[in-house]
Amino acid sequence: MKSFECLSLPLVGRWGVGLLVLAACAGAQDPIVIRAGQLIDGFGGVRPGVTLVIKGTQVTESRLAGDTPDIDLRAFTVLPGAIDTHNHMDWHFDADGRTHHERDETPAQKTMYAVENAYVTLMSGITTVQSLGSTTDKEVRDGIARGVIPGPRILTSLRSINRGTGSPDEIRAVVRRLAEDGADVIKVFASGSIRDGGRPTMSQEQLDAVCDEARKLGLRTAVHAHGPESARRSILAGCTVIEHGALLDDATLELMASRGTFFDPQIHLLYRNYLDNKERFLGIGNYTEEGFAQMESALGSSLVVFKQALKRGDIDIVFGTDAVAGAHGRNFEELIARVERGGQEPMQAIVSATSLAARSLGLDEEIGSLVPGMQADIIAVDGNPLEDITALRRVVFVMKGGKVFKSPSGR
Repeated sequence: MKSFECLSLPLVGRWGVGLLVLAACAGAQDPIVIRAGQLIDGFGGVRPGVTLVIKGTQVTESRLAGDTPDIDLRAFTVLPGAIDTHNHMDWHFDADGRTHHERDETPAQKTMYAVENAYVTLMSGITTVQSLGSTTDKEVRDGIARGVIPGPRILTSLRSINRGTGSPDEIRAVVRRLAEDGADVIKVFASGSIRDGGRPTMSQEQLDAVCDEARKLGLRTAVHAHGPESARRSILAGCTVIEHGALLDDATLELMASRGTFFDPQIHLLYRNYLDNKERFLGIGNYTEEGFAQMESALGSSLVVFKQALKRGDIDIVFGTDAVAGAHGRNFEELIARVERGGQEPMQAIVSATSLAARSLGLDEEIGSLVPGMQADIIAVDGNPLEDITALRRVVFVMKGGKVFKSPSGR
């Protein structure tokens, strides 16, 4: 068996001291043979006893028989690394236990919190995230891409566009500037926060401008929209994905389906995390008693909308958590809730977090499935998530781009 001795460095953070595996492994340039007990391919297929061959950053072969494995995962279920299409990588709790106050932090402090969040997110089995969006994301994204920071592949909006951005012409100019600055996606606030009732905030003309200009530049648009009118305007403007949608109606879901708009609802982790950490947020901005009452109500309304969208069968529902302070590394709790509370089939949920999520990001020829030619983003879980979705809590192996960051042996 090949040696996989990896460089480990101490990581000091709010979780204490741990080992940071950089996966600078001996033999990493040679083909790596992985044997899976069961393989879920990301498209809805499942096969027992599959061998994957990894060379460099890619899967080069998938077969039913093979050589003695370098990495033996026959006791586990192997699947593609998950993709969280809505995340906030730099949100965190400060040393005082409260949600972060930007005025009290240096850029370096904020970046280090984002680095910590990136690490725990990767180790939980999430190998790609879309962070919507902070300028801090750019440094972390680029550091991860260079291989000097362990974390998931990051796509970022850098900033967001809202009603205060200006006239349609001013909005177009901001979209162009974001593209020049290196944004991967344009984040748009078409409605207010659910804490403020989720009312529409941007006009049809404003939304037409942002979505059209982004499309011309080859960029996607992720639109925060809770209610029917804000979502309807966004869909008609040609946006890529509706985020949240906790208050949508049947007519808006019908329009979404007819236009092929992706839907990224949140039914559990976002709201539960806020409610469980209420004292850490309360009194900051619109985190008021009334705002928390609105979020508690959204736990029910978002579940109803999710079930309606799921029942239709013609809406592409992707996996996004909107992970904020307190939620990083617990991303799979949202997917588990979609199965246990929302009635989604386990395989359908897994596909929503793999190949379908990749397609929504325009990356389906690179990530989201375990077939030859794809990036070797691979995780293994203890158990069978098709029978017990909570197996996703037990991630024992993580590989991203052909590098091992976590393994059952701890090497």
